[in-house]
Amino acid sequence: MRKFALNFELYTMITVSSLSIHFTGNDLFSDVSFVVGDNDRIGLTGKNGAGKSTLLKILAGFQEPEKGSIILTAGHRLGYLPQELTPSSKRTVWEETLSAFDEVHQLEASIVKLTNDLSERTDYESDVYFKMSSQLSENTERLHMIGASNINSETEKILLGLGFDPTDFTRSMTEFSSGWQMRVELAKILLQKPEVMLLDEPTNHLDIESIQWLEDFLSNYQGAVILVSHDRAFLDAVTTRTIEISLGSIFDYRCSYSEYVVQRMDRIEHQMSAQTNQQRDILEMEKFIERFRYKASKSKQVQSKIKLLDKIDRIEIDGLDNSSIHFRFQPAPHSGKVVVESQNIVKSFDQKLVLSELDFTLLKGEKVAFVGKNGEGKTTFSRIIVGDLAATKGFVTLGHQVVVGYYAQNQAALLDPNKTVFETIDEIAVGDIRTRIRAILGSFLFSGEDIEKKVKVLSGGEKARLALAKLLLTPYNLLILDEPTNHLDMQSKDVLKSALIQYDGALIIVSHDRDFLQGLTEKVVEFKHHHIKEHIGDIYDFIENRKIEHLTDLDKATINNKSTLEIEASENKLQWEKKKGFESQIRKIKNQIAQIEAQINAEENRLKELDQMLAQPDKYQEQIANGELYKTYEQTKRAIEHRMAEWEIVQEQLMEME
Repeated sequence: MRKFALNFELYTMITVSSLSIHFTGNDLFSDVSFVVGDNDRIGLTGKNGAGKSTLLKILAGFQEPEKGSIILTAGHRLGYLPQELTPSSKRTVWEETLSAFDEVHQLEASIVKLTNDLSERTDYESDVYFKMSSQLSENTERLHMIGASNINSETEKILLGLGFDPTDFTRSMTEFSSGWQMRVELAKILLQKPEVMLLDEPTNHLDIESIQWLEDFLSNYQGAVILVSHDRAFLDAVTTRTIEISLGSIFDYRCSYSEYVVQRMDRIEHQMSAQTNQQRDILEMEKFIERFRYKASKSKQVQSKIKLLDKIDRIEIDGLDNSSIHFRFQPAPHSGKVVVESQNIVKSFDQKLVLSELDFTLLKGEKVAFVGKNGEGKTTFSRIIVGDLAATKGFVTLGHQVVVGYYAQNQAALLDPNKTVFETIDEIAVGDIRTRIRAILGSFLFSGEDIEKKVKVLSGGEKARLALAKLLLTPYNLLILDEPTNHLDMQSKDVLKSALIQYDGALIIVSHDRDFLQGLTEKVVEFKHHHIKEHIGDIYDFIENRKIEHLTDLDKATINNKSTLEIEASENKLQWEKKKGFESQIRKIKNQIAQIEAQINAEENRLKELDQMLAQPDKYQEQIANGELYKTYEQTKRAIEHRMAEWEIVQEQLMEME
């Protein structure tokens, strides 16, 4: 049930209470509650199928929960970007993007009407006059907040940031792929500036440059952001809070994704340690009860132990979903030293030039990343290498005995929706591999009744896993993977990355996921302005080089307009600002360490008090008997352990910076 709260408390945007929903007899969510603040940056994490997208749909009002309520602060607006969309607009990119400002036109009309109505009234003390004045004030403030005075410049800025070229503005939406049309939908949400943004996999259709631009935009956004993403680097750059969905429950962490991973393991370890200690205490009490149950002289102590045992709050380990795909690619068959060689490749579509005079060579065992803006030809060139697409000019030669395994960007969509999971694999398996079909599917988390599911009912992540499973049926010495991580959860991506690192064949991978690419390839091929440029190193070496090149270009342009003294002054100022920012970061970390140490001291003092209380059972008999004192003691110990873990992490950060 969706409700709207009066706008008394501006710091709470959304309140979720006792939310429950079931799918196919299982709890997707069970009695889930949390609150979203006015400037929260929340990353939803969890395995494929855990319910992240469903939760966003419920928050956006596109799906009703079976139980519980969602309260949105009155007057607050939601902007929702779904994971998939069926675009239907025939307007130009510019016209479609400007439709985001329908609210502006409504506000302007409302302001004119309210102003005219108020000018004709004389009942200045009435409730009606007060409400109309308040509404006029709110509408005017809202109009100012969404930047109605500079609509065109804001629209241009965001479209350029998301990778559009100015020449694209007048082109029809129908000329663009679904991925580019999704960028327009994202641009509309960013321009509307809702109080709460709900973004489901916003980076799926973006290139690395656009992702970095979106990171900066969201980091400075004045409003709440809740997003689903399997891009670890993006989550770390944008979010400051992580909500994990696991086995029907949620676990709320006030930190970014990488910190969440550390804290989550600490939490599980502390729970296991506390549970072990508690089990030991329980076992000792049970032994005491069993030993002295029938001794009259010990009856009072036995009864006390029994009561204490009944009142103990048993520590449970938070549900861990340890299921994840596990596989390795088959050993690469022998091939020649040169795996792929292309010369003078040119490709055009309806007079539109995409690739121009490309020369490219891939050697045996070499691993290369294709990067660049969408539409620059990465997928086109991959398809030409595979033989799925003919070049307009030039030729590609595959080396001796090269066998190509290809994962297309839309590979999941190419699966037959009416076949079952088992039939999808069975129809292409030959020889001895047929006896291992169930084992292969099991390694990709398809087991039991899952293998009889129709492809059309699978989630995006399940389809991606099934498409990857098909690559195991044949040994390849060249893998070409086009965006293989789309829709895969974090664990599945890590397993795929590990398998690719161990793979001994040649690899071409098209991806915008920086964390996934890091350490995977030894060369980056950048597609830009119809040509390619090779960069030695992995993705972060490439990004760093690009920054240096960009700064060099700026310096060259600056030299033409500034004197040497001005340049030196500018560089000194830049160094001073950088130093001040660095010192500010160190001060913040030191303050954080001081706060944690103060909290540890307070908890340790509390633990000493509890020790003294436990040493005086006669004085605190009631608290000991009902188990409250033991419970508080264990909670305090766990709190100290948690603070110590925090202190170690922050202390390491300080040492690295110093």
